[in-house]
Amino acid sequence: MDKMSVCWCLFLGLLLLCRLSLSQECVPELQRNMDFPGSDINFVYSPDEGHCQKLCTQHPACQFFTFLRSDWANDNRNFYCYLKLSSSGQPDVQTPLLGVTSGFSLKGCSAEPSSSLSAVYHGVDFFGADYKTLFTADYEECQRVCTQEPGCQFFTFATADYTPASIRYKCHLKFSWTIPVPPIVESATGVISGFSTQPESIPLSDKQTPCQTKLFPGTDIPGSELLTLPAASPEQCHSLCTDHPACTYFTYNSTEVSCYLKKNSDLMVLAAREGFTSGLPSSFCALDNSWMKTPFEGIDFRGSDLRFILLDDLQTCQQNCNDDHNCQFFTYVNEYFNNSSYWRRCYLKRSVTLPAPPMVAKRLGVVSGFSLKSDA
Repeated sequence: MDKMSVCWCLFLGLLLLCRLSLSQECVPELQRNMDFPGSDINFVYSPDEGHCQKLCTQHPACQFFTFLRSDWANDNRNFYCYLKLSSSGQPDVQTPLLGVTSGFSLKGCSAEPSSSLSAVYHGVDFFGADYKTLFTADYEECQRVCTQEPGCQFFTFATADYTPASIRYKCHLKFSWTIPVPPIVESATGVISGFSTQPESIPLSDKQTPCQTKLFPGTDIPGSELLTLPAASPEQCHSLCTDHPACTYFTYNSTEVSCYLKKNSDLMVLAAREGFTSGLPSSFCALDNSWMKTPFEGIDFRGSDLRFILLDDLQTCQQNCNDDHNCQFFTYVNEYFNNSSYWRRCYLKRSVTLPAPPMVAKRLGVVSGFSLKSDA
């Protein structure tokens, strides 16, 4: 697809999202055994309808959803959470159907819904996303360990009835991102991007000792790749490495605006390389997030749009993102962009930071649940 076609597709999509955002209302009630068929954006896994509603609320485009509960019996799609949108902001059809629960995004509510996830799920496996295992006496202790571990967001525990017997009492600690991660970061002329500085968007450690961030400019650490993510700066890459429990060090490539998380606890070999910055994660200290206050010239956080508004300057755009509890990051288009129809657009954006297992399935002899950090 050529550049003009890409711009035109983005233009149409962003106009649609802008129009859809105006239709949002605060409708917290769930409709049990009611299906909202069609209008799917995507499906993700959720352990229950409340979690599904929170995922819909955090997804930038989702307006309503249908969740297939554990008692859904028509096929094996239990725990599917279907995220949906329509041109009106309402389901086109509502159909009674056993085993499902439907509802609406809470984006239109006056405050972000609680992130508390205190329920535990017997006979349910949160499959994947493991970063550490250990043996505990029961699932309650497994959940306590998960709550105390900085990187743990959810867990699965194998009970005394699990088969095979060799992994009974095993506690699987699991990770998902708790900080905003723009899915696409690109270099571009005429755009400036940045992050919200509202407290909800900047998770701060309860430790009072300030972190001493260690960066190695002009340095690569080859090999030992764990994960590659888009990032706007070495400081953002440092935050990503600090948030991920398996990351032992990182390298940032400024040309590709890419962050390479690395995992090797045995050795670290530094190599001089222009355009690269490497560093170490921070542990048990108050992370310095001051870098989030400075926007990034020539960086586009593409996609993940809540809506756009027309504003005269970057500062007002950033303030609008700060004032909107749904907004986590933004992109502002100035007069240097190659298409004047985009000038003055302030795109407010967000990503999903709710703990979300990559897969949820029925399994005998296991108990799953979430960290109780948000309840502390």
